[in-house]
Amino acid sequence: MIHRLTPDERLDWLRLARTENVGPVTFDQLLARFGTAGVALAAIPDLARRGGRGQALTSPPRAEMERELAAGEALGARLIAACEPEFPQMLAALDPPPPLIWTRGNLALLQRSTVAIVGARVASAAGQRFARGLAAELGAAGQVIVSGLARGIDSAGHEGSLATGTVAVLAGGIDDVYPPEHRGLYERIVAQGLAVAEHPPGRTAQARDFPRRNRIISGLSRAVVVVEAEIRSGSLITARLAAEQGREVLAVPGSPLDPRARGANDLIRQGAALCEGAEDVLRALAGFSGFREPGTERLTGPPATNDAGDDPGAEALRRRIAGLLSPTPVSRDELVRATGASTPQVSAALVELALAGRAELLPGGLAVAGQAKAVRR
Repeated sequence: MIHRLTPDERLDWLRLARTENVGPVTFDQLLARFGTAGVALAAIPDLARRGGRGQALTSPPRAEMERELAAGEALGARLIAACEPEFPQMLAALDPPPPLIWTRGNLALLQRSTVAIVGARVASAAGQRFARGLAAELGAAGQVIVSGLARGIDSAGHEGSLATGTVAVLAGGIDDVYPPEHRGLYERIVAQGLAVAEHPPGRTAQARDFPRRNRIISGLSRAVVVVEAEIRSGSLITARLAAEQGREVLAVPGSPLDPRARGANDLIRQGAALCEGAEDVLRALAGFSGFREPGTERLTGPPATNDAGDDPGAEALRRRIAGLLSPTPVSRDELVRATGASTPQVSAALVELALAGRAELLPGGLAVAGQAKAVRR
């Protein structure tokens, strides 16, 4: 249900979101299963033990979360939960959305139509000029430009849209500027636009954080434009995520002699719309139908009423599912077919395995094997 959290509820959401092995999917499943973050927090130690974790899993203490809130407030940043009315609707439409985001700057920008411009860090001068001009033209047409503050195409897109509205999505905390030479650009964005981050203030971005940042970039945007990208790049990950999320994907064609054009050209070959200017983007947006508002059932699912707990059947199912998981993503429906168990039973077992580190839950109902090993009990 869309509602504003009380101070106690906000601390519970933050503690649950910052608990080890609790990503957006696990957070969403726990909230649906137990109804509130507070009840889920109380259940986590037992759930992790059932999943095979040998060492107790506990959530961060309230004092630590209070320090995070104080650090954000000292920066002039604001923490927004996925259930709150200020949470951007585009991001709320993801399944699941990030539970919480930190924002710093003009939050009203996220109520306007948004377009992501992404591309190579080591971009050509022509590519940067195109991205800067495209951002300026789209901004003049009323679009807010979203990007990742990286070198090359990202920074060019931000520069071109500073006057009309730009959003920088950070991989680390709301105060973690990477690369460091973009500190001045970041300060201008905070003053004139908006910065968004999923992680706590003070958190330095790590390699695994960038795919989650890319998911937020595409999630905030109605369309994603790839200007330059090599065949293996984060920009293509953003484009893939955008397609999975139902966003429009466009790519700027380039010379086949330039490796930086291979990724964008391949996107066009796979069906992305060709982008030669702002008119192509605006035409794609004209056909964008939008999303339904997030369902209340996802945010306020009823508490579980038939928790199997430690019975032998539930333990056997967890072992069976753990054995079926591998580094290759598998859907929950496939696990239901393979085990013969019900969807709620498989979902509950996956959450318990995820909390124990023996599974990782991915968007789209997918799961892969985790790093932790089963513990004999």
